[in-house]
Amino acid sequence: MRVPLMRCLAVLVLIGFATVCRPAGAGELVVVGTGDGVEMLQAIAESFRKVEPTIAVKVPPSIGSGGGITAVGSGSAALARVARVLTEAERARGLIYTPVARVPSAIYVHPAAAITQLSSQQLAAIYAGRIANWKDVGGVDQRIRVVRREEADSTLVVLRATMPGWKNLEFTERSKMAVSTQESVETVRLTEGAIGFGPYSRALDIGTRVVLIDGLHPSDPRYPSSVEFAYVHKQDEITPDAAKFIAFTTSPDMTQLIRSFGAIPAQQ
Repeated sequence: MRVPLMRCLAVLVLIGFATVCRPAGAGELVVVGTGDGVEMLQAIAESFRKVEPTIAVKVPPSIGSGGGITAVGSGSAALARVARVLTEAERARGLIYTPVARVPSAIYVHPAAAITQLSSQQLAAIYAGRIANWKDVGGVDQRIRVVRREEADSTLVVLRATMPGWKNLEFTERSKMAVSTQESVETVRLTEGAIGFGPYSRALDIGTRVVLIDGLHPSDPRYPSSVEFAYVHKQDEITPDAAKFIAFTTSPDMTQLIRSFGAIPAQQ
């Protein structure tokens, strides 16, 4: 008997989620959730291992902020990494939110576009489809390939709230939907003419070009858009390893490391 295709796909999705959120072994802390700030978190984990060599902090692939919160709420993970604040309903379930840093949003393009900066008005026109060729904004004669994210994406939520012209912006129908930060970055890296957005990190300088918006780089304090990277855990069920890692991350000792990734520590 043939098993319906959608049932097979549903089973595969559940297996993948269970693999990412499987219970951690002894001396292992798995921090699940958003794709924002991953490189920064990995560097923090490496520094933590030098101080606490018996605790291995793992940063698996993104399952989104919502996925991380669900994992902590269900007890399948002790600690989540998120790029959005908790809802009132989530707080009512005893979840605790600990801010770590503000991570600037970034607009990045494939280097072949020969673009180094855009105005906020040009950026909105590109995502609306009103500008469709890089030559119209000073680049090469090449079709613009727009990469977007789903409406619940943390960077998109911030861009809609802070970037001029984005509040009610309707994206061009010719845009490609990326389902994670990693997919957005890789699509832009591999596709000539592509433009995407996501959290700023030094890794974007490899294979993409971060574009100045209204003359400002994401690392500039005047840059308008950023997301808050934070941890989430259950109020009365935090593990000793998770408590140590949270305290380490938010300590003054991590200020310089966090700033080296273009982020602003929460305690600043």
